[in-house]
Amino acid sequence: MAELVLGPVLRHVDSTSATVWVETDSPCEVGILGRHGSTFQVGEQYFALVVVDGLTPGESVEYEVALDGERVWPEAGSEFPPCRIRTREVRTLLFGSCRAAKATPGVLEADRVGPDALDAYALRMMERPETEWADALILLGDQVYADQPTPQLQEWLTSRRAGAEPTDEVVSFREYAELYHESWSDPEIRWLMSTVATSMIFDDHDVRDDWNTSRAWREQMAEKPWWGERIRAGLASYWVYQHLGNLSPVELAGNELYLEVSKSGGDVRGLLEDFGARADLEADGRKPARWSYRRDFGRIRLLVIDTRSGRILDGRRLMVGEEEFEWIEANAAGDYDHLLIGSSLPWLMPHALSHLQSLNERAASLPGRRGRLGEKFRQAADLEHWPAFRSSFVQLSTLIHRLGRVPDPPSTICVLSGDVHHSYAARADYDPPTESQVLQLVCSPVHNDPPKIFRPMFALSWARPLAAALRRLARHRGISADPLRWEKISGPHFGNSIGSLHISGRTCRFELETALPGTGLHRVTELEFPAPAPR
Repeated sequence: MAELVLGPVLRHVDSTSATVWVETDSPCEVGILGRHGSTFQVGEQYFALVVVDGLTPGESVEYEVALDGERVWPEAGSEFPPCRIRTREVRTLLFGSCRAAKATPGVLEADRVGPDALDAYALRMMERPETEWADALILLGDQVYADQPTPQLQEWLTSRRAGAEPTDEVVSFREYAELYHESWSDPEIRWLMSTVATSMIFDDHDVRDDWNTSRAWREQMAEKPWWGERIRAGLASYWVYQHLGNLSPVELAGNELYLEVSKSGGDVRGLLEDFGARADLEADGRKPARWSYRRDFGRIRLLVIDTRSGRILDGRRLMVGEEEFEWIEANAAGDYDHLLIGSSLPWLMPHALSHLQSLNERAASLPGRRGRLGEKFRQAADLEHWPAFRSSFVQLSTLIHRLGRVPDPPSTICVLSGDVHHSYAARADYDPPTESQVLQLVCSPVHNDPPKIFRPMFALSWARPLAAALRRLARHRGISADPLRWEKISGPHFGNSIGSLHISGRTCRFELETALPGTGLHRVTELEFPAPAPR
């Protein structure tokens, strides 16, 4: 009899349908609410994405998972509330990034990282009535750490590898799968993801630290004998574990790779890894894949941007290629009350860091020794956010300005980000001004902790004198003035945190909560953004 290995994970939900993802230990038919889907095989593992259609708008329906007709979920004697699919209006969205897996209880490393904010949210949600549950979860990168395994995973890799390089990173699809097993098997997280519709996008650690930071980085990685297998497996596993569930049933029905995988009847690991190899060529100016996606939650539009795989690293450096940006512009058009732009990397940084990144981009492009020093500093200091791709920073800023000035603009335009291991909120101002309120909201990490020296560094990066000095230097080096102004309105906040947006009509309330040992979540900031006053 087939057994459930991982999941169920509730993914795309709209007013009449939902998709549910599972991993099993053998081939089988997966049944949910009378709908069925067959597993597909990837190496040693089996997966299914079941489309549950014919749902009623505004309902909340309890569901179970059966494999070949035998119920396997919820587990017998489960203490968790029943899993539910809710097609009601979305009112609360959670977001965050950088969630490292927990170490084995009692291991010192677990205490150093601190409590998991998403785990703490799930525990609190269990105790509250369903009407207070979050409706959607947006995970903005570093869902797994392929280059920083936990002690227990390191031990597993050592026994599996027999000394083969790299000894402290995953390489194969099977090893990537173990990362997801370790992270998503956490009981509280497993229940939360079975009940809250979840969207995802990768960041660098889902593949490797500083992924696609520059052409030099790609050349350095290409010299490693194991890198070819690593990037193939990394993107193939991302497609299976994360990307598939971002797609709607209509998009799935038109996705050539998904159709080929679904109909194969055999092991598709080679097929998916070949796709991963082609997808990796996007940074070389080719376009075999689109990882960016759009989701509409009633009057809320979510645009999630691939800020890693789609970079252009030669000539005019771009965070996303021109074709990709045209897709973003086309999907940003429409009638909605709130626009959420999911970008794993912040658009608006602390001012000093923003100017420093644009300066470094210019320095690293110089010939000879100065350029090599600039590249070393770029990689050492992780200078790879939107301001480090100056053309794209200006392009996104211009698009947001235009969207905020259309007739009947959205009430808010919020860029949701993570990555930088501290949280903050910033408000943008344009000339001429937008009617929309434009915000950068950052929540990072959910479960991680950088060296404590980062905290005073991040706080200093907001200092006006330092920012002014770097801006003068940028002007001297010929870097154009910023196309907007922004100010920090909350933060920087440190610690494992989860952000939430509470939306009612054209009003949006942002809340940031931090998990403290033994006491759960504590609110550290709350900001409300009402609809603009009528003209």
